This record gives sequence, structure tokens and C-alpha cells, in this order.
Amino acid sequence: MGRKKLEEKKHPEEKEKSGILCTTLQNNTGKVIFEDNNLCCQFLNDYVDLPHFKDVRPEDIEDVSEEFVPLFSNEREADRIKEIKIRGENNITSFFLISLIEHKSNVEYNIHMQIFRYMVYIWERYERRMEQENPGCTRRKDFIYPPIIPIVYYEGKGRWTAPKEFKDKIMFGETFKEFLPNFSYYIVPVHDYSNETLLEHGDEISLVMLINKLQSIDDVEQFRSLPAEKVEEILKDTPDYLLDIIANVLRAFLRRENVPEEETETLVGKVKEKKMGELFANMDKMDIQAERRKTAEAEKRAEEAEKRAEEAVMEIIKMGRDCGGTKEFVMRRLCDKYGFDEKEAKKQVDLYWEI
Repeated sequence: MGRKKLEEKKHPEEKEKSGILCTTLQNNTGKVIFEDNNLCCQFLNDYVDLPHFKDVRPEDIEDVSEEFVPLFSNEREADRIKEIKIRGENNITSFFLISLIEHKSNVEYNIHMQIFRYMVYIWERYERRMEQENPGCTRRKDFIYPPIIPIVYYEGKGRWTAPKEFKDKIMFGETFKEFLPNFSYYIVPVHDYSNETLLEHGDEISLVMLINKLQSIDDVEQFRSLPAEKVEEILKDTPDYLLDIIANVLRAFLRRENVPEEETETLVGKVKEKKMGELFANMDKMDIQAERRKTAEAEKRAEEAEKRAEEAVMEIIKMGRDCGGTKEFVMRRLCDKYGFDEKEAKKQVDLYWEI
């Protein structure tokens, strides 16, 4: 399969804006696929079997996530919204891509409502833009809205069991489907692709997805068995900035599994040297499940500590209220005791004052 020409290397400020930092990747590596236009383009070309996607080029893709993602919770900060240009014979039209990244082991069963919220905001934004360009156009009979394609990129190892249609999340949805909005989403479960299938595509996206698949000792062993020459053929013409992305994805995985820093950097160096075919070749087996148990225990202790801190804050607020103190007085107490700024102190007081 021929590879499309990659965009030139990004300027440093663009790279920083995209948020490709190891601290972010530590929790979610799938997002880099959709943050970077080259990887996003390869993903659409290779893994989404829908009309128009086979001809998409990196320069046709614009990231508009900042206009929508901040409207929702921090848990969804990895979601990406792309506006993609379709080049026809006489004009250029747009459609929108919503990519929701699910890196957790558990299936997200409320994904439909999140997609629906994005859709409404995207169409409202499109309507405002069209009105600015051509006042009154949205009230005409021939005005239509662009398609929105929701894609769920699932990195978990378990089977994705959430229903795909929106109506299936509505009570009596089948009975009242005539009166309900309805849509489905395109699911891409990374672990359902064999290593051989990923490698067949012969581009950088396949290497990122191969790393995204690494969750067990068996996964690492299977990666070791890949033909080194095929892996390294992919990297032959890879620009430095994409090598950095692949290296950061690998680094995040290794740190997540508590691989010693020296060994981590040795392995990451194999990517930058374009010798990824040698990855894990001389590495002792990692007891990934044991490391996951350690991580889970640490997370549990952190949650318990956070809960105790929350209970202490609640107690101060309740005591201040019951003793006749004002909200402002309690806020000052929180600032003095916990170092909260005024905004955070007000948030806590408003949250627990009536409890």
C-alpha cells in the first residue's frame, strides 16, 4: 500500500499547543492519533471504511476541539473534533469528525449522550458561521447541515458491549424511535486487530496502535515476534516529530508499567534510532499484572486520602454554618487551613453548605 506524503514538521509552538506531553500521555496515549493530522489522516484512510475517507489528506483536516471539548468534563479532555474538507469537482464542502478516546478497561455506557451533546454544539456553530457568511441562509428551504461522524477509539482489552444506537439508551426507545433523534457511532476496538493486520498498513499509525495494544506479558511477547525488517521499513522515511510522538507513546506505556527509567530511555532510544524492530529484544519479562496491582493499590490509597480530605472540608463547613458563621467566614477558614484560593473555597462552600 502506497503511503501518502506527510505534512512538514510542525513548528515547536504548534507541537506544544497540541498537548503532546508525556504527563498527558501517561493517562491516555490514543489521543495522539487524532491530535496529529498526519496520524489522523492515516487512521481514516486505513481503519474507517466510510465514503470520502480514503481520499482525505492531512492538509484537509483542521482541529476545532478547543471550541467544544472545554464545555464538558475534564474526563473528556482527550476527545478531538476535526473539520475535514471534501474536495469536489467544483467546490469544497466540510464534514465533522468526533473522536472519543476510551482508554479505560471499563466500557463507557453513556457515550451516546456525550456524542449527542457534541453534535448539537457542532451544528449550532456551523449555523452561526453560515449566517455570518450569508445572513438568512439557514432559514432557506435548501439549507442543510454537514454530516458528523462519531468514532469511538477503544483501547481496553475487554469486549466493547455498549449498544451502538442512541435510541437503545432511551426508555421505550424502540416504541418511540419515530420521535427520537437517532444515530450510531463507528467503534474501533484496538485489541481486535491482530499485530499482523496493523503491520500490513505500513504506516506510522500502525506502530502507535501496536503500542496502544500493549497491556499484558503476552502482548509484549507478540510484539517481539514481529518481523523486524517490516517494522523498520515503516520508520525509514518517518520525520523526526512523528518519531518523537511514537517515542512518547512508548515512554508513557513503560512508565505506566514502572519499568526502570534507564531501561525506559534505552527502549525509547530504539524508536528514535529507527530500530524499533529490536524493541524488547533484550528486555527481561515484565510482570505487568503485578505492576498493575501495585498501581491499583496506590490509586486506592490516594482515593482514600482524598476522601478523608473531603470529609474534613465538609466538617469545617458544617461546623462554621451550625455555629452561625457566614459563608465568607468559612471560606477564609478553608483558605487558611488548606491553602485554597478564593474561587476554590467558594466552590467548596457552595457545594457542601446545605448538606
